[in-house]
Amino acid sequence: MKGRKLTFAKLLRRSLRFLVATLSMAILYYVIFALVFSTDTERRLKRENRMYEQEYPELAAKESLISDVIEGLKAKDNRIYEDIFHTSAPEMEPYASIDFLAGLDSITDRGIVQYTEKKIAFLESCSNVVEANFLEVMRTMADSGFVMPPMTNPLNDFSFAQTGASVGDRINPFYKVSMDHQGLDMIAPSGNPVYASADGVVKEAKRSRKGLGNVVLIDHENGYFTRYAHLADIDVAKGRRVKLGTKIGTVGVSGNSFAPHLHYEVLRDTVVLDPVNHMFASVTPEEYLNMMILSVSTGQSMD
Repeated sequence: MKGRKLTFAKLLRRSLRFLVATLSMAILYYVIFALVFSTDTERRLKRENRMYEQEYPELAAKESLISDVIEGLKAKDNRIYEDIFHTSAPEMEPYASIDFLAGLDSITDRGIVQYTEKKIAFLESCSNVVEANFLEVMRTMADSGFVMPPMTNPLNDFSFAQTGASVGDRINPFYKVSMDHQGLDMIAPSGNPVYASADGVVKEAKRSRKGLGNVVLIDHENGYFTRYAHLADIDVAKGRRVKLGTKIGTVGVSGNSFAPHLHYEVLRDTVVLDPVNHMFASVTPEEYLNMMILSVSTGQSMD
């Protein structure tokens, strides 16, 4: 009886060892198989993860760009209301209606991509609405007979990368000291045509080898004046009425000019304004933002 019990105990131990060994081998084979081979579902998930890893940085970069554009539009709106309408821009809460922001901390990787896509779409719609509202305001003003202030670029095919120093204290290229710079340096090749940035009457068209060189001053008859300096040629005479886009001269290096460029000024009565803020009708929001950055960060003027 005792031998039978021992035999049964041995059999039980052997069975347990066999079971443990079998389970261990099964687990080992599963791990090896899982590491080497993938199921269709795993392969699909891996492909999706790689896709999301590639898409998300691009979406994040696009979101950042559009956010910067929205900020540029907000700055543009503020300038429009302050400089033209002499009032403060209305406050807006652009994110008040976004219900998918709730629970952001707990969303999945795929949810992050979907959230980013929704946010980008929303930012793009905001940009479109602002631009549409601006154009509607412009049409209403034109229909009412309002005399439009200068709001366009006086140079064609002008890239934001050609933006030089704007209004403020800048290092003079000749005297190497800080001096008050009252316009925007717009870098362009000699001979490029220069156009009137709004309707008006030529109040001054003079030639000089000193200072601002050959200059055209236009009175826009609404308190605004624009000055175009360092011209190579002058194509208009004092007293002539010009329209938006009328060719008034060409880019040059007349007067104290370090290199070919247009020195462009915008004034309201006798107050010097930043010309960058009066080009929003002829540049994209991205270009406007980049022009603002370059005009402020450029430390040396060209005249």
